[in-house]
Amino acid sequence: MASRINVFLFLFLAFCLGGCYSKPVRHLASDIALLQVDKSTREDVVIFLGDPDEQQVLGDGVEKWLYKEKNVSLLQKTPLLGSKLGSPEFNQVVVTLRNGVVISCDYSYANEGDMGWAKDFSWQEKKK
Repeated sequence: MASRINVFLFLFLAFCLGGCYSKPVRHLASDIALLQVDKSTREDVVIFLGDPDEQQVLGDGVEKWLYKEKNVSLLQKTPLLGSKLGSPEFNQVVVTLRNGVVISCDYSYANEGDMGWAKDFSWQEKKK
């Protein structure tokens, strides 16, 4: 009987602790507002946005940092039906630094369906 209680207690604790896990969440749309052009430093960018997904060194002390975020709803994660229930949202921030100081911040938003119009023109079809 005691072993059943121990197993139940272990499973209960594992279930409860599993709910505490969460991966870090980015909120690029709001976090970019914390950056100030010509004032924020490289350290500020890392504090507010985290480590960049991609970095590009352009020379003369200029760097571009790229941040990407893909938001998928719980319903969109549903097997077989998820793709029919909407499309994911993509957020992107490009921060340009010169000598460790932010000189520009660009935010963009796209929906996977935004480019659907590009496939509906007959002139795009290759003729044989």
